[in-house]
Amino acid sequence: MREFDLEVFYWINRWPDAWSPVFHLLSEANKQTWFRVTMGLLVLAMVWRKGAPRKTALLAMAAWPLSNEITDQLKGGFQMLRPCVELADAFLRVERLTSFGTASAHAANMAAIAYVFCRYLGPWGVPWVIVAFLTGLSRVYVGVHYPSQVLFGWLCGTFAAFLVTETYEAFVRWRDARRREDAPA
Repeated sequence: MREFDLEVFYWINRWPDAWSPVFHLLSEANKQTWFRVTMGLLVLAMVWRKGAPRKTALLAMAAWPLSNEITDQLKGGFQMLRPCVELADAFLRVERLTSFGTASAHAANMAAIAYVFCRYLGPWGVPWVIVAFLTGLSRVYVGVHYPSQVLFGWLCGTFAAFLVTETYEAFVRWRDARRREDAPA
């Protein structure tokens, strides 16, 4: 498994430098004010619309922090080095990270959002799946995660979103049952 992980890492990490602006954007945009403002406005617009968009936005806003916390806990409990720390010949295209890279939080967070969007908005979630996939690739391309760490991140994000959406659906079933019980006969 380790050999395959290294082969895939080097294959992606050695993609042409001409692709760097796109992958750098996917990897680092979440740290930029313009991106945060844009995402905030998207969430506000979805909440304002009510119905499925509101539910989707609110559940996504619950799922990504959970996915981030899961990856942080895994990084603390299972300390796996990042390629930029471990491999002298890895191309590093962003600031050097020395924290552990066990599961990619970037990949997890985007997978969580993609899961929620697909579950509640159907085909409108597909762009988020593409962004989640490309964000994961970007973390390998810039040299801060192995492919296995990105895959683990995607799994963590999907799991977190599954927990959030299943908890929400269980609450709705419970609430509706209570309403039926309390309704006059």
